[in-house]
Amino acid sequence: MNLLLADDEPLMLQILNAYFTKEGFRTHLAEDGEAALDHFYNHKIDMAVLDWMMPKRSGIEVCQEIKRNSRTKVMLLTAKGDADDEFAALKSGADDYLRKPFDPRILLLRVQKLLQLEARVLLGELTVDLDARKIYRAGKDVSATHKEFELMRYLIVNRGQIVSRKTLLDHVWGFDYFGEERTVDTHIRRLREKIGDRWIRTYRGMGYCLEESQ
Repeated sequence: MNLLLADDEPLMLQILNAYFTKEGFRTHLAEDGEAALDHFYNHKIDMAVLDWMMPKRSGIEVCQEIKRNSRTKVMLLTAKGDADDEFAALKSGADDYLRKPFDPRILLLRVQKLLQLEARVLLGELTVDLDARKIYRAGKDVSATHKEFELMRYLIVNRGQIVSRKTLLDHVWGFDYFGEERTVDTHIRRLREKIGDRWIRTYRGMGYCLEESQ
């Protein structure tokens, strides 16, 4: 999933980026409204999390433009706290609204809910329990290792999109990992042995993609 995070507070942007990248989101960061719209028009954005009070273009203006041109989900963040402000935010087209200060974990849960990333993901005979960190095939625990589960989780969050080996290494093994990219191939092969071959498709020279229609 491609997530646009826009806030004129660099520290807030760093904190939110850390939370969402850890959960497998591909993040695009902006510190003002014009930069946010640049990301929106140049990338396929699945959801935008926008601060209301930003330079150049406000979160409200950015939300309205996004909604005029797409079905992208939008969450507005603001220090404004009265009912009129909440009404204005939702009237602008925002799908949800969260007052500052907030716990980033609450924001993460709300974003997952808006994107329908439920705790239990069903794929045919597979059940992936994101909370319990287990994968079941026809009701039986396949005993996925930590890396296998993390690969599956990242591919679920980015389902339908080709994910490169380098991206999988960065998000599953960590940005400080300097081993061979072929490590990914080995773990994908072992994961396929446990869940079946139909779900994860290889795109030669590009990476892997979780495709439910296979």
